[in-house]
Amino acid sequence: MAIKLKITQKRSAIGRQKRQKLTIRALGIRKMHQSVVHDDTPQIRGMIAKVSHLVKVEEV
Repeated sequence: MAIKLKITQKRSAIGRQKRQKLTIRALGIRKMHQSVVHDDTPQIRGMIAKVSHLVKVEEV
């Protein structure tokens, strides 16, 4: 069974670079404190690395 990651936006993307805003959106996050669950893949890990200062990640 694949490991799942729960990604929660903890800080606002307002005033951030456009690429960071687009990465948050691509993860499926639309609002503050919203959580999404994704499989633990290198692509998702790379996206998390780019916005790690805005999100909290937990293994589910």
